[in-house]
Amino acid sequence: MASRLILRIHEKQTRLTSAEKKIAQVILENHDIIETHTATEIANLAGVSKASAARFFRTLGYADFEEVRLQAREERNQKQPYRQTVVTDSPTSLGRSIGDHLELELRNLTRSFEELSSYNLVEATNILSAAPSIWFLGFGAEDGIARTGRAIFSQLRHGVHYISGIGEDWSSDLAMVGPRDALVLLSLDARPKIMRSIINYARTSRMQIITLTDHSYEQQAARFSNVVLPCHVASYGLLPTHATILSMLRLLGIAFAGKNPETAKQRAETLEAIIEELDIME
Repeated sequence: MASRLILRIHEKQTRLTSAEKKIAQVILENHDIIETHTATEIANLAGVSKASAARFFRTLGYADFEEVRLQAREERNQKQPYRQTVVTDSPTSLGRSIGDHLELELRNLTRSFEELSSYNLVEATNILSAAPSIWFLGFGAEDGIARTGRAIFSQLRHGVHYISGIGEDWSSDLAMVGPRDALVLLSLDARPKIMRSIINYARTSRMQIITLTDHSYEQQAARFSNVVLPCHVASYGLLPTHATILSMLRLLGIAFAGKNPETAKQRAETLEAIIEELDIME
């Protein structure tokens, strides 16, 4: 899979021409097409000219299509066996531990964004754009990630909240949700029993649910979610990793800002004016 190519497409998607977007869609729907088709064949599938395909890859920062293909082959050759929890019996030195940590986090990130459906990203962005209010919810260690999600989206639009459940009092926050509000659920194993009740309440309240979860839970999450954004979260078993889920949240924020540039701009100007009036920054 051409993961770095996919990431570049997502980064520049809002700046692509209509012809380039057609090529991007063909690639996003079949990541392996880079190794199985020529640039001309990809252009034909997209219904654009060969010249448009050449410009598309240059727009993404490549010299030509051959550079893209070589990069995809290198990534494929670097793939290694992957497990949800990586176990090792041998003690490691500090230097080796840093290298192992970096390798595993990069692998989690790479696989997550390789497998990310562009349709799901667009659908999640549409839900967040149309929602009167957005609510973030996480349990245990993911509670802190929910706070981060609220902080990210509070910079982009109004009506962003965090369901805290302080003292197990979930009712106070849930009493304020409404139809078409978006619930962004951040859920990794292990999951508390209360989650099921809250999800049922959210569905009864006609909330739209976007779930960011480990990829092994994707099918279960699809039963109650409007959109699932699965993340690879393999770890060495001692502590959970949140690098991928945090990066996915940031990508959601970027996608929202790309779809709603005026809203994000006005929000930034409002926050800047308040900060200036309060005189709280050095």
